[in-house]
Amino acid sequence: MFGKKKDASIELTKLSSLIASNVEAHGDLVFVDGLRIDGNVRGNVQSRPGVKSLLVLSDHGSITGNVRSHDAVINGVIVGDLEVEHFLELQANARVTGNISYRQLRMDCGASVDGRLTKLGESTETSNVVELASSSHSNAQSV
Repeated sequence: MFGKKKDASIELTKLSSLIASNVEAHGDLVFVDGLRIDGNVRGNVQSRPGVKSLLVLSDHGSITGNVRSHDAVINGVIVGDLEVEHFLELQANARVTGNISYRQLRMDCGASVDGRLTKLGESTETSNVVELASSSHSNAQSV
């Protein structure tokens, strides 16, 4: 009677690289597997195309630049566009100023987005667009 709901979970749990809280990196980063950022990055951060990757941005971390990953857990600050091919989790301290493209989204209470949310369809075409301006989400939910 009811259709199956897609598995809303992160596919990779291994974090093989770390940018520590005492590090400030300038320039573009390309990563494979998992990357945790506790420091500050000024440049684009992207996973290698075709690789199932995980980006974790802690509440101490920030990125000024565009971000692209297969899965992402964001709890810090991003100033730039964010594209997540599979599953995106915006935790309570997440602050994103830029447009977000995602396939599956979980947004916790307190997270804020100043930009456009675009849900990607099955064939990478957009199927749903929501515009947000400096808003905070009041209830945790999956979209």
